[in-house]
Amino acid sequence: MLLKVKDLSKTFIVGLLRKKEIHAVRKVSFNIKKGEFISLVGESGSGKTTTSRMILRILKPSSGSVIFEGKDPWALHKIEDLKWYWKQVHGIFQDPFASFNPLYKVDRILYQTFNLLNIESDAEKEHLVKESLKEVGLRPEEVLGRYPHELSGGQRQRIMIARCYLLKPKLIIADEPISMIDASTRAGILKLFSDLRNNYGTSVIFITHDLGLAYYVSDRIMIMHNGSIVEEGTPDEIMEHPKHHYTMRLKEDVPLLYRKWKGF
Repeated sequence: MLLKVKDLSKTFIVGLLRKKEIHAVRKVSFNIKKGEFISLVGESGSGKTTTSRMILRILKPSSGSVIFEGKDPWALHKIEDLKWYWKQVHGIFQDPFASFNPLYKVDRILYQTFNLLNIESDAEKEHLVKESLKEVGLRPEEVLGRYPHELSGGQRQRIMIARCYLLKPKLIIADEPISMIDASTRAGILKLFSDLRNNYGTSVIFITHDLGLAYYVSDRIMIMHNGSIVEEGTPDEIMEHPKHHYTMRLKEDVPLLYRKWKGF
């Protein structure tokens, strides 16, 4: 077992005078095996992103635990241990532009990855950067030396995935990674995640609101609603025999090719 999440919860305190508790995530538990592709499906505000940020060690849990390869990332404090975790668990976010420092060129963004790798040779670094860009379908001479704002959304997202090819993490958490790029490049981005899984045994947590998409890419689907996982199963189990009323609602929103929209 690669990752074990047990009773993970997050409560936010809002308000100045009248403080109010917002329970964003409520006792979420699941496991992920090596090389497994799972989807976390739910509407905006269901707690998907908050859950992912607690696993990525960005947002501290209010209670519960995250155990990755037998270690609690929130118990890691030495820089060597933190670098180990950041190398093994990598996040790809919805807005690729927000993941970049706009003042850094692509070269510097990719070369920063070597802070987590024991590679000293400049020639080897250059070779690995160029090969990682080729792996994600980019021509190095077209993107190196350019700033993020000079690239398309699809190119920026591919550069984030190129970092995965450099690190070869054991777990990728992809939070709505294709929602802000055009439809023509979405299939290519999804294939890159599949290639990482098939070639390197990388596990993927794919966060999406699209149950139909999750059905086609996942080994297992978890439905999240109001901060809790309300249903879990294989794609066929979820689509053919949904049990929770929220899952049934999501299924109704999946477009069918034989159904014609009649408009208003």
